[in-house]
Amino acid sequence: MAKNASQTSRQNVKSTLGINKSKVREEGLATTADVLGRKIKNFPEPPKITEGGTARVISVVNQKGGVGKTTTAINLGAALAETGRRVLLIDFDSQASMTTGLGIKGAALREQYGSIWYLLNDNEARLEDFILKSSVPGLDFIRGHEDLAAAEAAFVSEIAKEHKLRKLLAPVLDRYDVVLIDCSPSLGTLTVNALTASNGVIIPMECEYFAVLGLSLVKKTIQKIQENTNPELAIYGILATMFEKKTGHSREVLELIDKEFPNEIFDTIISRTVRFSESNVAGQPVTVYASSSTGSAAYRRLARELITRGGSK
Repeated sequence: MAKNASQTSRQNVKSTLGINKSKVREEGLATTADVLGRKIKNFPEPPKITEGGTARVISVVNQKGGVGKTTTAINLGAALAETGRRVLLIDFDSQASMTTGLGIKGAALREQYGSIWYLLNDNEARLEDFILKSSVPGLDFIRGHEDLAAAEAAFVSEIAKEHKLRKLLAPVLDRYDVVLIDCSPSLGTLTVNALTASNGVIIPMECEYFAVLGLSLVKKTIQKIQENTNPELAIYGILATMFEKKTGHSREVLELIDKEFPNEIFDTIISRTVRFSESNVAGQPVTVYASSSTGSAAYRRLARELITRGGSK
């Protein structure tokens, strides 16, 4: 009996320590408010979704590569799924990094059938027939393919080519709460398609000076989309990524973003960590691969912030 009581005591201590560690880990995250010396913000646990409805479609976009678009799409999607949201990821990049990051490799990665590229080119194919399940309950995806690189030439003469993805997604929107599109690092045909199909945009931006210069170009493209194909398109937020707490440069870049785009920067910051690369190699979201890591905590906080800001249900 004493042994059982002792075990119970140790379990309670372990449980308490786990909770405390979790709180400490989140409190230790870099945030815009903290870095800029402002009042700390808290984002509550989101309410459960009680009714279905049309999904909110979000493009993760930046014309610069290597800024964390794919990492954000995968891990934000996984974090949203943890809150009970039904999430669909679309790999809309010819590098197919999202597909690889979700565990599809080798021959399956090279197979065109079942990819978003195949769906764009076959008017008889139905997107719902090619939805794949990830390792996270509630998180589904459509894989990419290297042939997406040919989109510029392939669709050049098509009428209403900017609306291809919107039409493709329409039949499945009532099955999901959020659709996240991982866009290619360009502002060409594929990105225009994604933006035309979207309700809003998340712009990941590396905390590096030259990355800031490209933000204006992204915003000009969004404005053109608003004027021509999707007047309802909104910017849900600029996400600072690859932040280095120990460097003054990261802070300076964050201050510059805040000065130029004060109402659009997320409070949540994604700091640089090797866990993201490791989870991509493992073919799992970081929330699965390293659930208690600071990277997981950051994307869970971003999910709550997105929902609080109205960018997701």
